[in-house]
Amino acid sequence: MSSSPTNKTDGVQIHQTRILPDFLQSVNLKYVKLGYHYVVSHLLTLCLVPLMTMVTVQASQLNPNDIHQLWLQLQYNLVSVVIFSTIVVFGSTVYIMTRPRSIYLVDYSCYRPPSHLQAPFHRFMEHSKLTGDFDESSLEFQRKILERSGLGEETYVPEAMHFIPPRPSMAKAREEAEQVMFGALDNLFANTNVKAKDIGILVVNCSLFNPTPSLSAMIVNKYKLRGNIKSFNLGGMGCSAGVIAIDLAKDMLQLHRNSYAVVVSTENITQNWYFGNKKSMLIPNCLFRVGGAAVLLSNKASDKQRAKYKLVHVVRSHCGADDKAFRCVYQEQDDVGKTGVSLSKDLMAIAGGALKTNITTLGPLVLPISEQLLFFSTLVAKKLFNAKMKPYIPDFKLAFDHFCIHAGGRAVIDELEKNLQLLPVHVEASRMTLHRFGNTSSSSIWYELAYTEAKGRIRKRNRVWQIAFGSGFKCNSAVWEALRNVKPSANSPWEDCIHKYPVQIVA
Repeated sequence: MSSSPTNKTDGVQIHQTRILPDFLQSVNLKYVKLGYHYVVSHLLTLCLVPLMTMVTVQASQLNPNDIHQLWLQLQYNLVSVVIFSTIVVFGSTVYIMTRPRSIYLVDYSCYRPPSHLQAPFHRFMEHSKLTGDFDESSLEFQRKILERSGLGEETYVPEAMHFIPPRPSMAKAREEAEQVMFGALDNLFANTNVKAKDIGILVVNCSLFNPTPSLSAMIVNKYKLRGNIKSFNLGGMGCSAGVIAIDLAKDMLQLHRNSYAVVVSTENITQNWYFGNKKSMLIPNCLFRVGGAAVLLSNKASDKQRAKYKLVHVVRSHCGADDKAFRCVYQEQDDVGKTGVSLSKDLMAIAGGALKTNITTLGPLVLPISEQLLFFSTLVAKKLFNAKMKPYIPDFKLAFDHFCIHAGGRAVIDELEKNLQLLPVHVEASRMTLHRFGNTSSSSIWYELAYTEAKGRIRKRNRVWQIAFGSGFKCNSAVWEALRNVKPSANSPWEDCIHKYPVQIVA
């Protein structure tokens, strides 16, 4: 999902004046109930753990004479022994069989394109003019978008767009996909020493480029993955598909023991550049840039020692039943038949509604009990007694140490910082990722995590919140817990430039 700064050109609004709504003033109680449903669904585990702890404590207080007396009593009460043993075995079996397996993030890798693919503003505008496809109004529109976008001068566009005229084709699109996916995977395999034959699950997401054979098949062919691999290719799901891919891989890892899963998140620009003059379809040209990430997940207990993070929660919210939400990010043809992705004027409002749904469900899972009680009591009081009463705004800074907000655009980051009452340091990774790499779609949350690692900020037990928006319309969250003090892996995308950041973003 992308956004753009507020401005008007020729009567067309670049980004409408209506910003994200104050969603915390209109929380829907059913989503709070959904969050509590997740908690209740794990009630067996929550009850068994303290019960086992109490039994252990009581047993530790027994002296040898107490144990001898207990043994003598049990010798003369065989029925009680059998019943007790059956209950213990049955309870232990139920607990072991029903508890979810821990999912570990062993490592991940973000692709950094070669420097010759960089597109500074002056070159972007010069090439746009020389193509002859854009009128003066459209050129001025794009110039203003770039100036207010939050993007820097070192973002990357695909090779096909560097020619005059541009040379978009199926072959060039495949070439872009191969460079990004294979570049990220080569580095991931090198850093983890995992053999390609050991991968049992593969999930690839790319919204706008879905050739035959699929992108996942291209990876299987390139690395000669095994014949029984469980492979999936997600298309058309927008910038939030990276979290969806993680969720799918998690579910598969719950079914298949001792397995590795690889998730590849990317987007393809080559065949999706818009060469028309419809303002709402020009914005993606200015914001979307080349990028991708590969993530290695494992359910092997032996990988816990070397893994960076453990997956704690995934919460997905889909607003596609609403017609406005469904069409707010929409691929279509303009009046002269040129294809592009149109961004609705209602985009920011719809994003706010999706975010409200998502965080209201996520809150009961992650917020401290004190925050939950304050939030829930004021919410009930508002519903029952005073509709104008302001609900308590939970402090998500108490639940998370680091925030990876999808770098869809400057306005989205601004409004989430405001509505969630975050500090500048909490959105620094998102702003700097947007500045250095642009909107890389579903992979942007991984560039942000890599930034935080490169800054040396992630400590053991820190919690990271990745949140992304996408067409459909969807808002998805993933929560990770650091298993150690995390250092950046080799060939990090920030390796040669982290010393220059953060930079001041010109208003």
